[in-house]
Amino acid sequence: MPRIPETIVGHEEQHVALLSDIASNNVSHAYLFHGPKHLGKMTMALWFARELLRVGKDPEQCALIEHEIERLTHPDLFVLDQLWMEGVCEDWNMIAKSSNVSQGHRKKDGAKTDVISIEDIRELHRLLHEKGLSRYRCCIIRSAERMQPSAGNALLKILEEPPAGLVFILTAASQSTILPTIVSRSRTLSFHRVPEPKLLSMIPDADKDDQQFILSLAQGAPGVVHSLSDDPDALRAHRLLKGKAVAFWQARALSDRLQHLAPLLERGEEADQLLLHLSLTLRENTSRSPASSHALLELLQGLKTNAHRQIMVQRFAVEVG
Repeated sequence: MPRIPETIVGHEEQHVALLSDIASNNVSHAYLFHGPKHLGKMTMALWFARELLRVGKDPEQCALIEHEIERLTHPDLFVLDQLWMEGVCEDWNMIAKSSNVSQGHRKKDGAKTDVISIEDIRELHRLLHEKGLSRYRCCIIRSAERMQPSAGNALLKILEEPPAGLVFILTAASQSTILPTIVSRSRTLSFHRVPEPKLLSMIPDADKDDQQFILSLAQGAPGVVHSLSDDPDALRAHRLLKGKAVAFWQARALSDRLQHLAPLLERGEEADQLLLHLSLTLRENTSRSPASSHALLELLQGLKTNAHRQIMVQRFAVEVG
């Protein structure tokens, strides 16, 4: 039986279950890995695909398969991850690092959103009927909740009569975001947050202050630990945002509070990160009243809608004063 790789932190039960499916020749036509972001679902999906493609292969062939999977050049592996989006993500070289399904139709149609359309699934379907070289052929769809209803129904038709040896591996933040009929045809594996001692093993050489800061940000997600430990600039940016969050909760003047919240006026990664730090620092600030938590929750919910961001931010700054 294949060895559980050291590169994946946590999720031992999921590993054992997947290895057992291979060993018992009981591989499902579809798997759904669901759980919060950055837990390692995609890493697990690629590992599982690698193990399936290695079934029946000799050591030399296995080494080649490893190389081809890293480069997404294996003829029996199809991955739909990063999508071409007009004015947002148009770098084909960057897209090719995570997706190897043709997306020329998206450029032709001028796609502008991170949504998997029925045309994306049709392009995938076209590839699935080509002759494969392995016992299994694997198709990974990352963040499958991005599928439009028509795309989900098109995928469902494939799952109802899948080609022999085809294995779909879907990842999603929650199985409730996937069509129930797709869920019912899938073997579902739930991914949970990883305990801090295991995450700490990823950053043994970091100083203790950095370790604790990274673990507080990770909230049990190995992917966050990995990205921050490899990117000192990102770590510094997070420290600056934490400083803004602390200063916001300490500020007495409304003008000062609004100044600290300025990044929230625009959608984007910086705004999302500041919201995270506002939540974490509020949790650490035991002197704050429950009304502050309620106001922050309302702000988080409001910013997910099309409500006027400036009005939402101003209201929040007033309510926590």
